[in-house]
Amino acid sequence: MQKTTIQLEALSCPSCLQKINNAVKSLEGVEKDSVEVLFNASKVKLNFDGSKITIEQIEKAITTLGYDVKKSSVRAI
Repeated sequence: MQKTTIQLEALSCPSCLQKINNAVKSLEGVEKDSVEVLFNASKVKLNFDGSKITIEQIEKAITTLGYDVKKSSVRAI
């Protein structure tokens, strides 16, 4: 398992948070209970299985919704 923190451009509304939350939780390989979207900090934190999904695929799911990813940090857990 790996843990990531993804820094986004500023989120403008609570519905943005819900869209990102739902999209990330629907991805194969993401630990659903670990997904945390921090509205004020504009960050997404989650755990994922690197053998099933890559950080690039997770970022693409977020950017496809129209949110810019500034940077991501990944570490093994």
